[in-house]
Amino acid sequence: MLKKTAFASAIAAAALVPLSQAQAADYQIDTEGQHAFVQFKISHLGFSYILGSFEEFDGQFAYDPEDLDASSAEIEVQVNSLTSNHAERDRHILSDDFLNASEFPTATFTSTGFESTGDNEGVLTGDLTLHGETQEIEMPVTLMGEGDDPWGNYRAGFEGTTTLTLGDYGIDMSDFPESMHELELYVTFEGIRQ
Repeated sequence: MLKKTAFASAIAAAALVPLSQAQAADYQIDTEGQHAFVQFKISHLGFSYILGSFEEFDGQFAYDPEDLDASSAEIEVQVNSLTSNHAERDRHILSDDFLNASEFPTATFTSTGFESTGDNEGVLTGDLTLHGETQEIEMPVTLMGEGDDPWGNYRAGFEGTTTLTLGDYGIDMSDFPESMHELELYVTFEGIRQ
């Protein structure tokens, strides 16, 4: 991604369901031990790719297989935790040329809806705020699995991906090839039922 690898994002939500409906179980995203990721992929001048991640984030989600409409997710990402395995490039990405992390230290996602599209699959819709701009996005998600873990907890895990147009978030990529104007966001989140 070169200079403007912006993305501090994630997955968030607040699905308020009437009390008459079954409420989805609440899960805390397990960020310990590499059980959750917020990663990105962007073209490097059309020759290769830059891969990176945000190492510090937190969030929760609600999920009940018997009441999928009540599914929701919420994530807050610390923008300064960006790494693309190149310190000089990371500093530039975080500067006011691109992410401006000093002014916009967090990125958030708050879901506004969920639609099932098949067995263990659906589309999470929500508001992504990045670089001070909020846009509605859709993220197809897949249930990776759920069940008891060896430590007495119940877990569920999902993965999702979406494509962001950086200009939509006020990140000017006009000096770069068109292949760099979009960024692929990949999120994996495993949660512990509360």
